[in-house]
Amino acid sequence: MRKFNINYSKTFKPALIIYLSIFVIGAIMLAIFGLDLDINFSGGTKISYSYSDELKLSDAEKVVKDTIDNKFTISQSTALAGDTKTLDIALVGKSALSAESQQKLTAALQKEFKDNKVELYNANSVSPTIAGSFFLKSMVAMIITAVLVVIYVGFRFRKIGGISAALTALVALVFDILIAFTTCIVFRLQLDLNFIAVILTILGYSLNDTIVIYDRIRENSRLYSDKEIGDVVNMSVNTVMIRNIVTTVTTIVAVLTIVIVAEFFGLTTLRTFAIPMTFGLVSGSISSIFISGPLWVIWKRYKAKKAK
Repeated sequence: MRKFNINYSKTFKPALIIYLSIFVIGAIMLAIFGLDLDINFSGGTKISYSYSDELKLSDAEKVVKDTIDNKFTISQSTALAGDTKTLDIALVGKSALSAESQQKLTAALQKEFKDNKVELYNANSVSPTIAGSFFLKSMVAMIITAVLVVIYVGFRFRKIGGISAALTALVALVFDILIAFTTCIVFRLQLDLNFIAVILTILGYSLNDTIVIYDRIRENSRLYSDKEIGDVVNMSVNTVMIRNIVTTVTTIVAVLTIVIVAEFFGLTTLRTFAIPMTFGLVSGSISSIFISGPLWVIWKRYKAKKAK
């Protein structure tokens, strides 16, 4: 089996520059294109119509545009189980659709596409106030999770400076979350309930990688107490590199399968989960190796220098 011999102190700055460059690109695209929020986060109305045979999206878009004055987005999807095709219309924010306008839209679509058997499949409305409250609660849940992560890592690795290990692990976790968020911006994905699931999954995955590395650092610090802390970290990370690569590749293959299925069947719900998850998993593996470990070494060297 191949053995790595990488000096991670020298790779920290390039890795940091790459991450910051990605975040800058994401910030620029966010300023230009904005953020596409699901109605659960922004409020609005989402209506789905089932139909048969083939239906051109551009024709349906024209009918909706001529029927209602509200700002909307429209897409098509197919149920994975069965052959139900749906036309999904979303009106975000304060652009809620009244019952009268909804009936008018249904009638217009059924008239235009007589042979497609258009029927109302699902309708859901969320007020902006409730959506804002839900979004705030979701953010609070993620913050609480991050705090618990810091406490857990700090307690488990208290023999090698628990708080410093916990805080550097938290930095890596923040990077992973920002990568997932930037992915949604770059790929113009809607920020929906899937994003919360993605973030919590990435937190657990990245934390697991970081704990494996810290556990090896703790063991090697005891066995090689005469070595400089940077050498101990390099030795520890190099010994688990193969394990991290194999675990990450295996997981990504599974997630990429979901991406392919989502793209093939036009399942936007799976797409908003699988794509940011893929990039988040890659970041989780990279950040635990090239960010949290080297950053912890920098902190320990600073404390040692200050003590002298």
